[in-house]
Amino acid sequence: MVRFDPEKFADKYRHYLTPLQRAYRIAFGEMNERYDSRLVHALDQQVLNESEPVYADGAFEIQLPPDPYARLTGVEVDEAQFDAAIAAYTDELIAALEGVFEFPPEPKR
Repeated sequence: MVRFDPEKFADKYRHYLTPLQRAYRIAFGEMNERYDSRLVHALDQQVLNESEPVYADGAFEIQLPPDPYARLTGVEVDEAQFDAAIAAYTDELIAALEGVFEFPPEPKR
């Protein structure tokens, strides 16, 4: 169990490096089950490697680098497919972060 402290998350790589790595591995594995592995690997290495997980207002978000679609090379995918895949990936990352830090699940509507 990883006890989450929002104040420590400001210095996340010092306090939470191992849980962050675990969350990214979980999200990568989930994405590999649903998307082409070449696309998932490219997103991981070319876009998410420059992303930043942040915690604000009681929630995680993933801040992507500027013009993330332009960073993608070696994989043929149109911008709409890219947008769908990166949105799914960031959703998986957020879910993985919430799981690693044992946030209570969101109530179903």
